[in-house]
Amino acid sequence: MHLAPDTVIRNIRLLFTDPRYFWVLAALVLLGDAILSELIIQFISYTEIDWETYMIQVKLYIKGERDYSKISGPTGPLVYPAGHVYIFRFLYDITDAGKNIRFAQHLYAVLYVSSVALTAAIYGKAGNIPNSLLLILPLSKRLHSLYVLRLFNDCWSVVAAQAAILAIQNEMDDIGTLLFSAAVSIKMSVLLYLPGLLAILVKRNGLVYTLRKVFNILGIQAMLAYPFIQKDWRAYVNSAFDFSRVFLYKWTVNWRIVPEDTFLSPGWARGLLIGHLSVLIIFGLTCWCKEDGGLWVVLGRALRRPTLPAGVVPVTPDYVATTMFTSNLIGLIFARSLHYQFYSWYAQQTPFLVWRTRYPMLLKLLLIGIIEYAWNIYPSTTISSSALLGANVITLTGVWYATC
Repeated sequence: MHLAPDTVIRNIRLLFTDPRYFWVLAALVLLGDAILSELIIQFISYTEIDWETYMIQVKLYIKGERDYSKISGPTGPLVYPAGHVYIFRFLYDITDAGKNIRFAQHLYAVLYVSSVALTAAIYGKAGNIPNSLLLILPLSKRLHSLYVLRLFNDCWSVVAAQAAILAIQNEMDDIGTLLFSAAVSIKMSVLLYLPGLLAILVKRNGLVYTLRKVFNILGIQAMLAYPFIQKDWRAYVNSAFDFSRVFLYKWTVNWRIVPEDTFLSPGWARGLLIGHLSVLIIFGLTCWCKEDGGLWVVLGRALRRPTLPAGVVPVTPDYVATTMFTSNLIGLIFARSLHYQFYSWYAQQTPFLVWRTRYPMLLKLLLIGIIEYAWNIYPSTTISSSALLGANVITLTGVWYATC
């Protein structure tokens, strides 16, 4: 059947602009990204970074070692929670003890496409997102690399966190907190979402429900870690949840702008923590509880009637995505160090947050481009670190002005 040119143009325009065609375009993006991922696997060389270490650490676990302080590999000791061990034990079994790299890459390609699908679902559920924004998702060179060429464990925690956010958008808070705990059990960086998650749960379900979910999260962590806790709980906690960890300056992406002695100093770490907490408080006071009368009103309501929702307006899917994403971005801005694989933590959230600002279209696109640019400069420079910090802060500030 022959279609007139004006009909083709109109249909293309609808594909990019009409919300009814959101999932049609999303399906095309997913198909194209799956093909692109396969081409990357076929034509770009795999880079060994941490995969071998993961496999060696799992091998020690299989042999019966349960003392975290004695589980190590070529790039260092085991510093991730128990969920990481179980995932890579499974990967160890199905990739011939880690030797079948190509099969592992294809598994990660499936994981990557799943992350894009979950991102599209979060965008679609939130609403007020142009269909065309989906076209940005496959464009990250660094993100493809982290998944299918480097095989980092961050990718698994990211997908679990995305699934948690989508579940909470759909008011499946029990499932959402379960998935959130699963994500934390792979990498503790997922805790950056926790302030936003607590705000959502208190407003939607009340204080008692929220406290019960916090204990559930802790209980799941303890259950997964039981074999290691039973052996030496201090070794496990100090390794898997080491909040005082000092990172190597040579790998930092975000703080090349400060001297190495400052970067390594305890005073710098305390300053970043104070900044992190201060900005979270600002968002709590001015944004997250604004429509419910303010933070103190919400807290007062939560204490007076702890079994009832503390919010008076519905917690919308857009609110869930915006709050969780901003909570994560605040943590990233004040992180003591960001390594290249950490880009996976928020790469797919950046377009959403940028579109939630009121900036001109050109500036929105420029912010996305600058962030991608900074994460592709290796080693980082004062210019790339400055650009990354500036773009992240400008994005967060724009979200604050637009939503507060």
